Amino acid sequence: MRLDWNDIKARAAIFADEWKDAAYERGETQSFYNDFFALFGVPRRRVASFESGVNLAAGKRGFLDLFWKGKLLVEQKSAGRDLRAAKKQALEYFPGLKDHELPRYILLSDFQTFELYDLDIDAETPLRFRLSELPDHIQAFGFIVGQERRIFRNQDPASIAASEMMGALHDALEDSGYKGHALEQFLVRLLFCLFADDTGIFQPLGIFEEFIKDRTAEDGTDVGPLLMKLFAVLDTQEPERETALDADLRAFPYVNGELFKETLRAPSFNRDMREKLLNVCGFNWEKVSPAIFGSLFQSVMNKAERRKKGAHYTSEKNILKVIEPLFMDDLKVEFDRLKARRDNGRTKALQEFHGRLGSLTFFDPACGCGNFLVIAYRELRELELLVLRELHQTDQLVTDIGQLTRVNVDQFYGIELEEFPARIAEVAMWMMDHIMNGKLSAAFGKAYVRIPLKNSPNIRHGDALEVDWGEVLPPAHCSFVFGNPPFIGQSYQSPAQRAQMARIVGSKRGGSLDYVCAWFLKAGAYVKAAAIPSPSSTQMG
Repeated sequence: MRLDWNDIKARAAIFADEWKDAAYERGETQSFYNDFFALFGVPRRRVASFESGVNLAAGKRGFLDLFWKGKLLVEQKSAGRDLRAAKKQALEYFPGLKDHELPRYILLSDFQTFELYDLDIDAETPLRFRLSELPDHIQAFGFIVGQERRIFRNQDPASIAASEMMGALHDALEDSGYKGHALEQFLVRLLFCLFADDTGIFQPLGIFEEFIKDRTAEDGTDVGPLLMKLFAVLDTQEPERETALDADLRAFPYVNGELFKETLRAPSFNRDMREKLLNVCGFNWEKVSPAIFGSLFQSVMNKAERRKKGAHYTSEKNILKVIEPLFMDDLKVEFDRLKARRDNGRTKALQEFHGRLGSLTFFDPACGCGNFLVIAYRELRELELLVLRELHQTDQLVTDIGQLTRVNVDQFYGIELEEFPARIAEVAMWMMDHIMNGKLSAAFGKAYVRIPLKNSPNIRHGDALEVDWGEVLPPAHCSFVFGNPPFIGQSYQSPAQRAQMARIVGSKRGGSLDYVCAWFLKAGAYVKAAAIPSPSSTQMG
């Protein structure tokens, strides 16, 4: 039975640690690659050979360090050797190979550094990474288990190409008459499926793309109905599914989280729209950080509407400028102090600190697509991982690492005016949760996936200036308030916004203030209402 990607990533972390001192080509190459193929549950001798002979120019004879006919050629060097020379040597073998033996992939390594070339994609630019980074790049070796993915050259997570592909699909659906709530909900579900397809939530890797490519008609006429069937399956627990359900649909997991609960009318696709969907599926969504989904998806929205709706993007750098001095810096200082303790109370103090991390709550009353919440969650999980490493040595046997983590997405609250970004914020939080669970898995060498989704971020769809914030999160239960509300000058405010300003400021002259002042006033009153000894902290960008 083939391992899933979460198991493979966990094994890769152990492999990287065990081989961190490898350096000698002649003495260690064969053991190294036997163990490497074992990561994937594939015996090396079944597919590849060591020291395969090949005829070179001028009647000479060469020997390939590892060769998998038609698939992979490995040129191995001792630690610190020049891999440029290794590539030159690898290419010199090609004239002596038959056409059907020519490999698609070349792997160069000195044990501690890897360079992987996909000759079908780019023969000049390899994927480069250190041995310690292997878990983060393990899916690049999907060909070992028969999963060769279509890859776009530009995999910059904030790339214009990604937003253009999503925008093209959005526009095509909207032009066809599929609009409003249904369109927005459809795109958010699609976003989750794309990310799940490339990160191991769905198994095997690429199952969603293969479903679209292989099971839908080329003219696109059945794409909409089949996607609606899939969404229903994702919302149905396995024991409750129909016994006659299509096997390809049955292979998808139960997701929960209410993401797929609502029944949508099916969009009508044509050939061109199906191709746009396949283009989106082909993009490598594993490389896209949930922290930039707000920026990515706001490019899909009507630019003229962004200021009016308050849809805007704050860079990660600027978000960190808010959350680090507000709470992360203090938490890190406290952790360092506890870690440095050498008395008998050290472990208990760290356990109490860990428990406190899981009890903190965070509120962004202008959350948009969730950028502040997502990055804050990531930073808190990163700190928690450091705590766990202190409390549980990674070489100890841990039977259920899911029981270790205390920080979860339901500690995060937000309010957003528009439904589309509110739903994106929820999905982005779940995606970041999956990424951080992957890091937890790699740290302890044990696979952990939080599916089905049992905890949800608390995102309220509504007008933050009309909603009672205490109904979203009672002020006494709130640890920190932060965010970047919309800045709209007096001359740009709508009559309704001016009326809100006058009501909140308590004066007819409230409209002379920038719209953001309403958030500061509400945040001040909210924090003041916290009936706790140490009041909640507030910071607005």
